[in-house]
Amino acid sequence: MLNFSGVGVTPGRVIGAIRHMPPALTEPPAGEKLNGSMSAEQAVAALKEAAVRVQAELRARATGASPEAKAVLEATALMATDSMLLKGANKMINGGLSAERSIWESGETVAQMLITLGGYMAERATDVLDVRARIVAELRGVPAPGIPDSATPFILVAEDLAPADTATLDPAKVIALLTTGGGPQSHTAIIARDLGLTAVVAAPGLDALETGTEVFVDGAAGTISTEPGDTERQAVATWLKNAALLSVFDGNGVMADGHLVPLLANVGGGKDAVKAAAAGAQGVGLLRTEFCFLGRDTEPSIEEQVAEYKAVFDAFVGKKVVVRTLDAGADKPLPFLTDASEPNPALGVRGYRTDTTSPGVLARQLSAVATAAAASGAEVWVMAPMVSTPSEAADFAAMCADAGLATPGVMVEVPSAALSAEAILSKVSFASLGTNDLTQYTMAADRQLGPLAALNNPWQPAVLRLIDVTVAGSRAEGNNKPVGVCGEAAADPALAVVLIGLGVSTLSMSPRSLASVAAVLKTVTLQRAGELAQLALAAPSAEAARAAVREQLPELTELGL
Repeated sequence: MLNFSGVGVTPGRVIGAIRHMPPALTEPPAGEKLNGSMSAEQAVAALKEAAVRVQAELRARATGASPEAKAVLEATALMATDSMLLKGANKMINGGLSAERSIWESGETVAQMLITLGGYMAERATDVLDVRARIVAELRGVPAPGIPDSATPFILVAEDLAPADTATLDPAKVIALLTTGGGPQSHTAIIARDLGLTAVVAAPGLDALETGTEVFVDGAAGTISTEPGDTERQAVATWLKNAALLSVFDGNGVMADGHLVPLLANVGGGKDAVKAAAAGAQGVGLLRTEFCFLGRDTEPSIEEQVAEYKAVFDAFVGKKVVVRTLDAGADKPLPFLTDASEPNPALGVRGYRTDTTSPGVLARQLSAVATAAAASGAEVWVMAPMVSTPSEAADFAAMCADAGLATPGVMVEVPSAALSAEAILSKVSFASLGTNDLTQYTMAADRQLGPLAALNNPWQPAVLRLIDVTVAGSRAEGNNKPVGVCGEAAADPALAVVLIGLGVSTLSMSPRSLASVAAVLKTVTLQRAGELAQLALAAPSAEAARAAVREQLPELTELGL
């Protein structure tokens, strides 16, 4: 038996045969020249047409994808017609190289430049190389690289997946996803989680296994083993039995002692909101408004935005909907708002900060939110991402007041906001912890990178202490403001207990996670949650914190969570 370990992304226990992602498209020969029957002008035109077709195909995939997948696909689609990519290729075509070789070399140049920039831009390099291969396939008239087909369900093994592939995974065919690279907050991990697909990332060594090898995957533990026996098969049977129980949320987040914990949903559009309401979500803790803006060359009109927001609000009449204003920048670039040439976009003009370079976009968005809220029966709260100082919080609160929005708040996702929580929360009505970004900024570890997955873990005691400090600031004299969590940490049932023990008031997550989090919360009193939170805070490492808390929650093992 061989054992492998990585970072668990989605709980689940699965046994199946593995299939490896097929080899990438073959590289056009070095120095390949233009076909004698084609002029440089014709080759440039053919390249442009191929790039447009690739972009259209990616956007078509985005139309039917989940909100998370749609955002990723729209961003990737923009790469297909990137001016730097095409200009570099056109120059080589005019120098006599074939269109295929030209786009290949240009893609390599752009990808290496992005890798050198690091951070979020390094993650975009994968998108460029994926787009490059798709354009070459179009030029050759052959199918684009993709997920292998199979008559029977299988476990997919890959170094990592291109966003376009991950977004169109069919859970009926691919029963688990294993990657040797990537991180817990990579695009692959986020989409797998959104699909509810059992997944483990950053698990080195899997590429040595032969296709057809039967393995046992434990998505909660982040482990993979070959030669599964009776013990593993029983574990799968137990998981399948419990999975049915964990698939339905009764719409009532409550602890063993009756303490209420509203369980909300993270959504990205009207259709998503309808599904979340049907899943029993008690409201929306994070409405990602980027869905209105991505894939566009110009800002949507106020009227367009009103219609989109109202569709979400109408799904939650009488319930709270927390709107996050546009979080553009970093891995969500917008041509009319962000600067793609920033040397470090993760630390650049993103989120609330875009109002300093493109004033008016945020004010118009707040006007649209207010108009939609007035025409609906939802209780609408609004928060700004990437707020770092009390003065920024005060400015945002003033903008909300000018728009007629009564409940302004902030995202706490940079350490300065956590450490200044008392002052910041004196300016606004609430805060929501974005644990994905808070973790990467606290640990100085890009959340997309597999080698840094151990650092990029919300169980890190330093991150938990910042959450503790934020809650303390919210309860300081004169404040008494609610603090929620809308990052991926809320979807981890064990960590959800710790968060409530630290004083967090609400948890927001993918609708798929509501039932499992609710099931575990029902087994713990608020006092016990507080004790477990202190246990986690005192731990020397993320691994020790997680292990210590899970040891005190045997229900997790019983449920396979």
